[in-house]
Amino acid sequence: MNLKLPAGWKVHRNGDKVVVATGKCKKPEPFAPNCQAFWLFGPTAYTNLPVGGGSITYTGKYQFHPFSGVIPCPFNAKNSWYPAEKATSTGLRQVGRGHKAKYTAWPNQCVTNNGGRRTASFTQQEWFLPKSQILVVDVWNTPGLSNVLKRATWS
Repeated sequence: MNLKLPAGWKVHRNGDKVVVATGKCKKPEPFAPNCQAFWLFGPTAYTNLPVGGGSITYTGKYQFHPFSGVIPCPFNAKNSWYPAEKATSTGLRQVGRGHKAKYTAWPNQCVTNNGGRRTASFTQQEWFLPKSQILVVDVWNTPGLSNVLKRATWS
């Protein structure tokens, strides 16, 4: 999959993990707090991941949240990410000519570490292409991302 990105977006690749920084980002890694970015994952980044004494493989049935412990909120490292268990939106989305992704939107919250008071809410959007073995994840509601994906080319 080839994406034509707007000027100013910066690509950081580490094996099967790609972080596309679309704004401020001190630490360009997936799930890093205060990094305005979306993520692309290849199969080794979402298959047979060690979590909580077992392992998970992403299928789209559950939100991509490959952690058993507490992780920081995307917008504030002092708060925790509280993932949802039920999607608010699902369907198919075009990703370039001839490719459709399974799209899922998951509601999430940021909560205080000492009492669980909600400090923010956000939606994690996922585009999953199982045949192409690509997962795209966005927690920042990145302006223009859906159009970038629609215009993807394949070679």
